[in-house]
Amino acid sequence: MSESFLIRGARPQGGPAVDMLISDGAIREVGTGVSAVGATVVDADGLIALPGLVDLHTHLREPGYEASETILTGSRAAAAGGFTTVFAMPNTSPVADTAGVVEQELALGESAGFARVQPIGAVTVGQKGERLAELGAMAASRARVRVFSDDGFCVFDPLIMRRALEYVKSFDGVVAQHAQDPRLTEGAQMNEGTVSADLGLAGWPAVAEESIIARDVLLAEHVGSRLHVCHLSTAGSVDIIRWAKRRGVNVTAEVTPHHLLLTEELVRGYDARFKVNPPLRRDEDVLAVRAGLADGTIDIVATDHAPHPAEAKSCEWAAAANGMVGLETALRVVQQAVVDTGMLDWDDVARVMSSAPARIGRLDAAGTPLAAGQPASLTLYDPRPVRAFSTDDLHGRSVNSPYLGRELPGEVRWTFFGGAATVADGALLDTPGVRA
Repeated sequence: MSESFLIRGARPQGGPAVDMLISDGAIREVGTGVSAVGATVVDADGLIALPGLVDLHTHLREPGYEASETILTGSRAAAAGGFTTVFAMPNTSPVADTAGVVEQELALGESAGFARVQPIGAVTVGQKGERLAELGAMAASRARVRVFSDDGFCVFDPLIMRRALEYVKSFDGVVAQHAQDPRLTEGAQMNEGTVSADLGLAGWPAVAEESIIARDVLLAEHVGSRLHVCHLSTAGSVDIIRWAKRRGVNVTAEVTPHHLLLTEELVRGYDARFKVNPPLRRDEDVLAVRAGLADGTIDIVATDHAPHPAEAKSCEWAAAANGMVGLETALRVVQQAVVDTGMLDWDDVARVMSSAPARIGRLDAAGTPLAAGQPASLTLYDPRPVRAFSTDDLHGRSVNSPYLGRELPGEVRWTFFGGAATVADGALLDTPGVRA
């Protein structure tokens, strides 16, 4: 029989304190004065209880790039950050463009046991943008794929994009687009603007993102399909999504924690930890994406967790890889950027980091309410501490975090996945549910 937990005094989504009894993988009781003989008591006084976080955009690198991350190490990092479900992007080797690869990823996640690992399938064979991958076979596989993306590659051919949108309609899937016109970003090193001009670096113009989003929302409207826009980063992109939603287009969008907080000014030090795609943008863009998240134009926060080995970042800026790790810091950055600034409350956080990404990814068992009878996947979070983030806080294989040395609020105190503790008293467990 699995261990039972009696959580005392937690505040579900920042509301009044309650007790919660967890046993046999489910929340059994929620209320005041709950008791249970033999249950492990968790003192949650002052802690925010959130449904287990769901990340719709994670790079786990396995199979093929295990030097950067594995499904085990990545899901451990996820648990440390309060995540109980992560959607794994398909830029692996081999690419996740067949039923066999996505089923392998699902099985590796189940074996690890720290979080549900839900594969995302590639839109095109090998992510080359030339012909559609086995979308139907991946959807019908044991992995039950519903999200398809060519990830770091834009589906640039409008006919291929149209066909993908049409195809996924048959099983209520969604195409998640990396909105980047490759012709407008050849050789780009950072956001195009005054800072890129000062530094003499080739610029990545906002219109390269915005033009693809504009095209794709019209295609999605034309075929009546679902479109999801990955890591939206500019004020103009927010305006386009807002316009499309008012028009009735079935489009959703995500923003990363780093685009909610960091700006292009950080590039002046040529520290490759700040090199990412899409690039860090202007102050005006940061304010616009925060406002878009607050008013519901942007649906979710997704990490775009992108681990790289040290040699891929410890080099000159032009040669460095794009990407940042972000699973352990996501909730803390969201608190700093939009909760502490009064733009979102904890109900909103539960929506944009749990229930909405689960809904977009069509995972009914994830992002569920903290109520009796629901799966016991949840996070207990303390918003009060403020301390500098360090490599000791990282639990994956790579350390390319842009927040090292930066003071961030909050701490994940407990994470429960399927009723088993993966984080207990602030410490990541070596084996889910088993404490030393």
